[in-house]
Amino acid sequence: MADQNNNEFSRQRRFDEVRQTKKKKSRVKRWILYILLAIVVGVIGWGAYLYSEYKGSIDSIQKSAKISKTRDVSSLIAQGKSFSILILGTDTGELDRDRTGLSDSMMVATVNPTENKVTMVSIPRDIMTAIPGDEDTFPQKLNAAYSLDGVGASMKAVQNYLNVPIDTYALVNMKGLETLVKKVGGVSVKSPLSFQYSQETAHDYGPDLYRFHKGSTSYEKSTDNGVTWSASKTVMDGDAALAFSRMRYDDPQGDYGRQQRQRLVLEAMLKKAVNIKTLVDPSFVKAISKNAQTDLSFNDIVKIAQKYRGAVKNQVSDHLQGQGVMYEGVSYQMVPTSEKQRITNLLRSQLGLKHKETGSQFASDVPSDQLRSAAYALAQIGEKLVQ
Repeated sequence: MADQNNNEFSRQRRFDEVRQTKKKKSRVKRWILYILLAIVVGVIGWGAYLYSEYKGSIDSIQKSAKISKTRDVSSLIAQGKSFSILILGTDTGELDRDRTGLSDSMMVATVNPTENKVTMVSIPRDIMTAIPGDEDTFPQKLNAAYSLDGVGASMKAVQNYLNVPIDTYALVNMKGLETLVKKVGGVSVKSPLSFQYSQETAHDYGPDLYRFHKGSTSYEKSTDNGVTWSASKTVMDGDAALAFSRMRYDDPQGDYGRQQRQRLVLEAMLKKAVNIKTLVDPSFVKAISKNAQTDLSFNDIVKIAQKYRGAVKNQVSDHLQGQGVMYEGVSYQMVPTSEKQRITNLLRSQLGLKHKETGSQFASDVPSDQLRSAAYALAQIGEKLVQ
């Protein structure tokens, strides 16, 4: 019995040491845009307990976008109507950086209680843009809107670009993913391709190397650059989910492939978050509140919990497909009008809105001295400038 207790103590000590090591590791580079959506939609089931335990934490993450909106999100939620949310993942929060950062991941999600559906559309961060309020800096990439003028500029740019009202936003840095994945007990995701990835090198070699397999939930980890591998696992912890979501360079689809894997992880988390009991742990919300921001009020979130319970069970994923163009040695994405219209139609239909033509070619007016540049970029995808 004493030997058994000693062995158990040793195993527990090794487990604690590994866990502490993981907590100390830097979570490098960009990924996370998703944590607040999981709170907003996965908040279902918190009920009255939410009020007493979480109000302080929820209040601490509320921050106005400082823009005039076309619709009142609180009124929409109170009436149980569909609403949209712009989800932004910033590259701040790592290695003690405190600059504004770029919105390196962007997604528009609609929550439709009539159809009990959440529709998630990834938006390319490199779309050539005339950022509202900063048109004189054209051409910019869409993800620069946040660093130039904050989340409000990002909301206006996406809204103008697609002609879809953006009702609210969620801003998250990359530190929250591991916390959420841990709290929901890990996630299982079938990989769309086979690849290896180390977060330390951002390539298929290095320490803490992960190996994923096409069409399978199985993965392995190597701590010696692939010389030996762990036994296969099918449930990703936070570290594995980060590795799965961040790889880009070895994906034939580049950033679009990464967006797909990000959506797969988000879908898996949301499905588990609906009924997960550990979400009522106050320490969980406090941890997330350090890494997230929204303009939804506490009352908005409580009403979402009451009125939108079924939506998370039916998730639809899509993405806005662009084409690569070059201008003055810089790579941008340009999206054909037909593709923009497709996404505009999808999102407006989920919001219960009438059909309208898609939005501005560049999200705002291009300065007169840059019209030739804009026309040149459009010509690379076979389209003409419309002013």
